[in-house]
Amino acid sequence: MRTVGLYSLRFLCSTKPSRLRNASDVRCRARWNSTASPVRVWAQTKSGSVEVTFTPGRPTMTISTGQLARFADGSAVVQLGETTVMVTTVGKSLPPGSNNSFVPLVVDYRQKAAAAGRIPTNFLRKELGPSEREVLTSRMIDRSLRPLFRTGEICDTQIMCNLLAVDAKNDPDIAAMNGASAALFLSDIPWDGPIGAVRVGLVDSELIINPTRKELQGSSLNLVIAAADDDRVVMVDASASNISQQDFMKAVTFGTTEAQKVIAGLRRLQKLVGKPKREPLPAKVYQPRTPLAKSAPEIGVLDEVTVLPAEPTSIETVQARCAELAADQIRGIFTDPKFDKIGRDVAVTALRTATTDALKKEFPDFDSSKVGDIFSVLSKETFRNLIFDTNVRCDGRSLDDLRYIRCKTNIFKPLHGSALFERGQTQVLCTVTFDSLDSAWKADPASVIISGLKEKNFMLHYEFPPYATNETGRMSAFGRRELGHGALAEKALRAVIPSDFPFTIRLTSEVLESNGSSSMATICGGSLALMDAGVPISEPAAGVAVGLVTKYDATGKEITDYRILTDLLGIEDYLGDMDFKLAGTRHGITALQVDVKIPGLPLNIVMEAIEKGGDGRNRILDIMRDCLPAPREAKKDNAPVVEKLDIPPQKRSKFVGFGGYNLKKITASTGVQITQTDDAVYNLFAPNQAALDEAKQLITEILEEDSEPELQFGAVYSAKVAEVREGGIMVTLHSRQTPFFIPNSQLDSRKVGHANVLGFEVGHDVSVKYFGRDPATGRHRASRKVLVSIPSSAVKALS
Repeated sequence: MRTVGLYSLRFLCSTKPSRLRNASDVRCRARWNSTASPVRVWAQTKSGSVEVTFTPGRPTMTISTGQLARFADGSAVVQLGETTVMVTTVGKSLPPGSNNSFVPLVVDYRQKAAAAGRIPTNFLRKELGPSEREVLTSRMIDRSLRPLFRTGEICDTQIMCNLLAVDAKNDPDIAAMNGASAALFLSDIPWDGPIGAVRVGLVDSELIINPTRKELQGSSLNLVIAAADDDRVVMVDASASNISQQDFMKAVTFGTTEAQKVIAGLRRLQKLVGKPKREPLPAKVYQPRTPLAKSAPEIGVLDEVTVLPAEPTSIETVQARCAELAADQIRGIFTDPKFDKIGRDVAVTALRTATTDALKKEFPDFDSSKVGDIFSVLSKETFRNLIFDTNVRCDGRSLDDLRYIRCKTNIFKPLHGSALFERGQTQVLCTVTFDSLDSAWKADPASVIISGLKEKNFMLHYEFPPYATNETGRMSAFGRRELGHGALAEKALRAVIPSDFPFTIRLTSEVLESNGSSSMATICGGSLALMDAGVPISEPAAGVAVGLVTKYDATGKEITDYRILTDLLGIEDYLGDMDFKLAGTRHGITALQVDVKIPGLPLNIVMEAIEKGGDGRNRILDIMRDCLPAPREAKKDNAPVVEKLDIPPQKRSKFVGFGGYNLKKITASTGVQITQTDDAVYNLFAPNQAALDEAKQLITEILEEDSEPELQFGAVYSAKVAEVREGGIMVTLHSRQTPFFIPNSQLDSRKVGHANVLGFEVGHDVSVKYFGRDPATGRHRASRKVLVSIPSSAVKALS
């Protein structure tokens, strides 16, 4: 019998039922042929892989595609060592006329506990919302990809990074960044990539590429850099242990060169399996005005009406008219240094409303949604041209000038430390809180394997409430922006905090006013708050944001002119091309974050920005030194104190009490937390010195109740039986002593089954020889068996 495959089923559907009944060769018409080849909708998907080899001795990176997630527009699997990340991207073309003034890009990086061979420790035992590390990695990927999306050819794009496996040696963020670049580059989504991403470490004055987790622990630099073709820097995120600017520049150059190897590998892979980029949807067609008709002798006599087609209004016409209406006024607003942030915003908004209303009324056939964009382009061009023409910024400063800075410490007396830092119209309040080391942030077991971070006793939390920019909004959990700014400031300050500090430090930064560079103001204010609290930081740290405006040639590929701006305003960040956040001390760099809006920065601009940022940072440190030159030597009266206490093993049980009763009593009475750090060492954490003194008094009273006279090793004492047990007797040598146990084997030279056999009763006196304390338990040791032949005159009696 012939088997029925796909074509047989098609034949059956087109055959009359009467003929089917007589056809013996198709009796199994309702049966599917399992041996027939299935129809594969992804049959056209190509697969391939490429290996990227870095400097000798470093792990090889493997990038493959076409095996997993084939329904996605682009997918890639990147393996670095045994750490593996799958990245997918899907882009939906926006309809004609959609607002393309921003890039609709969403990046989600997720790390599963299963990738580390663990089960989540939360109540539901499954992954919940994104963690802080996932958010920070997502932001880093987003900042690397966004500058290379084409203007006007934008898809609603989602990139998802899924950690498949982690080897506890290689961090997955670099694999995820390169996987996102590969998935986008191999897809049909318009994007001017690829990029390559690497991590650079500095171990024993040697630069190494993609250091392992163990190597990173001994590295004075953790630099993540993403670069495009021709050594153009797209994104930088770094933390450092106060390394010099020269070493940092070398690391940037080294990392950019190594990133080109990833780009070369992706280009080889794209030639093998890459998809052609999709054609952008046509722009929205402007509808012409309603055709006008010449007057007719009578309405309804259509054959006498001549229709004149109207020419649609061109965008050039509207742009020219917008410039006639608003260019001079925009220039006046941007050249008047008397305007503050709110005043300038109000003036520009009012002019925008008046101009767009006039243009819509004058050109009713023109797409009204584009009028606002035309005004925005005119404002941006005017703002940038003024900087190029005059080298003066909108607030009257020159290119390298800092805003007015005012700082103050010890704002609120009850706080452990506080500082207010103002730079122009950016105002930040920083406070420091101390707590015990038990209050340190601790990671769950799965996160420890994935990230390698077990705990941290320095935390910085950054808050940006709506009122800081004269807006309304919800006060909810920290958003991605707040987490990112807080993490940057935390990295900048962690390098100057002593590793052996006996407290957990929580530094909070609340932005009260914002007109640019609030994260850098957090570093300055946080450094002052730490010194106000008496934290012995190695030296003060400060941060400054550096901006950029550029001009390109006719091809739009080469920068022909540029201006670097020190200490960015909010409007300069919004209308400029770069936000270059640099933090450090007088002797080096502790943190750096670079975000760009253009398709990459040449290395010479990066190096110049580092130098100008270093000069601005030193000037800020001079002002901070005048406010508070060094950490306070004495902490405040309400500052917590910590002290170690040695408890001998024999007194430990009395000190702790049954079920920890004494420790709980001390904590409840004084607020002092007691934790055991070693076999005989306890750590006392008190909210202030008075509480510590009270706790120590209680401890003294407890231990005094257990005071005993010195006992001589080998001496014979008269003991009193306190309890008779099956295995021995409990005795005391004096009235204030806790009873200790003598087993049956030490009661007589003969084998004793029960102490009653020897006639022992509670209250009887018995002579014993003392052999000191057990070195492991601290308990007394004594024996009666060795005294059977000793005369009674040698026995000592204790009161």
